[in-house]
Amino acid sequence: MLAPLVLVACSGGGGSPDGAGESAQASGSARAEPGPGPGPEDTGDIDADPAKLPASRKEALDLIGRVIAEPAAFGPGVVKRSPYESDPATWPVLGTDCVWQQKKPAAGVLATRSRSFEVPAADGKGPMRLSAVVTVHRTRDDARWEMAESVEETMRCPTQQLRQGELIGSMIASSLGQGEAGQVSAEDTLLESGQYRNAELGGGPYPYSWYQSQSLQFTVAVTGKGARGWSQQEIDVLTDRAHSAMLLRIKAAVEKKS
Repeated sequence: MLAPLVLVACSGGGGSPDGAGESAQASGSARAEPGPGPGPEDTGDIDADPAKLPASRKEALDLIGRVIAEPAAFGPGVVKRSPYESDPATWPVLGTDCVWQQKKPAAGVLATRSRSFEVPAADGKGPMRLSAVVTVHRTRDDARWEMAESVEETMRCPTQQLRQGELIGSMIASSLGQGEAGQVSAEDTLLESGQYRNAELGGGPYPYSWYQSQSLQFTVAVTGKGARGWSQQEIDVLTDRAHSAMLLRIKAAVEKKS
């Protein structure tokens, strides 16, 4: 069995830790409603043009297609994994049994899409699996709510089953709002690391990383699931690179022209 998590300084978070679409709605313990979002003048470092913010599913899917990571966003040696893209009509939900399931997206979601990647096995290392997801919500409060739900999920389910034979646990999590500890790229960022077990890859435990950030009505997330021979630092380098790339692309896509 995986050991329980240690939750540190979490103020928000959200999303599935799997590569099948990282945005999740979950039921569970009561939690406070999020307060009003910041106004147009204090949206982090994005001075958004309202005309560029998606208001329909079609517009949201178009933006996702422009900003979501491709293999090169992670770095050399990363390739597409099959299936490459998730079904945009579904997203993962963490059930009361702590098992992730595919469900219909929540009402507050305009569109969501995830992609799966891999660093193939080589030089004594097993295959490292990676994923990226972008979700466009109807409002910023909907996006903040998704972030907040992740904390509840982690506390409710210290060990989670991604699918048959795949588990994560022993998670250490931290949340940084904008301006905290030098975090200036998003309104809120949640980071988790822990242990990943996969029967197909020899059991483990292997290092596991998950990053999710929220700005405006958008959330982006990346996941790195290790294998034999991979260190936590090596995984973090790849996931951080793709995570940062997607945030920069969102800024470029919706920011006002100077």
